[in-house]
Amino acid sequence: MKIQAITLSAIIAMAAIPAVVQAEIKVGVINTERVMRDSEPAKKAMKKLEKEFEKRGQELERTRLQLQKLQEDMEKNAVTMADSDRRAKEREFVDLSREFQRRQRELNEDVNARRNEELQSVVERANRAIRAIAEKEGFDLIVQEAVYASPRVDVTDRVIKALSEAAAAVK
Repeated sequence: MKIQAITLSAIIAMAAIPAVVQAEIKVGVINTERVMRDSEPAKKAMKKLEKEFEKRGQELERTRLQLQKLQEDMEKNAVTMADSDRRAKEREFVDLSREFQRRQRELNEDVNARRNEELQSVVERANRAIRAIAEKEGFDLIVQEAVYASPRVDVTDRVIKALSEAAAAVK
């Protein structure tokens, strides 16, 4: 009798498992790369950075052209130049090249630091938009960067749209 009761309990428990498994779980997936590339706040942040560092980039380009011209000059006139003039030009070239590389490295570091600051702001706004969408539409789970996701569960476009609408409302 005891064995029959245990068997019956096991059968009832096993019958209940599919009901739990079949409970509807609403899952969404976000492609963060697309949000950071295509959303209005991300585009504005990139334009802001371009404008902020445009002058320094132009100065670097002028220095690069100056280096190129100096090198062409040295190659063209190397045979006719006196040794002391050639060494002076080479030293000038090396010094300018070192300065160019230093300024280029500083610019890259500054751009990367500012990009991270600007994109962090976009990430925070995106996370707020994701939470709002999840709460409004009843998602149980939203995942960023899945290996594979069916387009049916991809909510990236909704997040991009929400960010664009929020950016338009701020204007």
